[in-house]
Amino acid sequence: MTMMNEILNTAMTLIAGLALGIIFFGGLWLTVRKMIHSKKPALWLLSSFIFRVGITLVGFYFVGAGNLQKLLICLVGFIAARFLVLQVTKNKEPKNLQVQKEVNHEA
Repeated sequence: MTMMNEILNTAMTLIAGLALGIIFFGGLWLTVRKMIHSKKPALWLLSSFIFRVGITLVGFYFVGAGNLQKLLICLVGFIAARFLVLQVTKNKEPKNLQVQKEVNHEA
């Protein structure tokens, strides 16, 4: 019975890491998309960074609960979420998006 609880606890910790990673990296993807068309991209970047890091740190704090093994399992889920978000968002990029460079001719 304790083996089943340990497996369930490990799975829940991994899922929590995945959720935190999806929030962090998915939020980063959304932020970059919003910044492209925003008049105040720095505000988007700063507020998103504070929000994403805050949620991630609080999540790791509660999931880890002072246990190094749980923290490492959560980190594995977090890193796996990065690759998951990359795969999901890779096909969502517009194919005709061209970034215009501004040229500044100062002497």
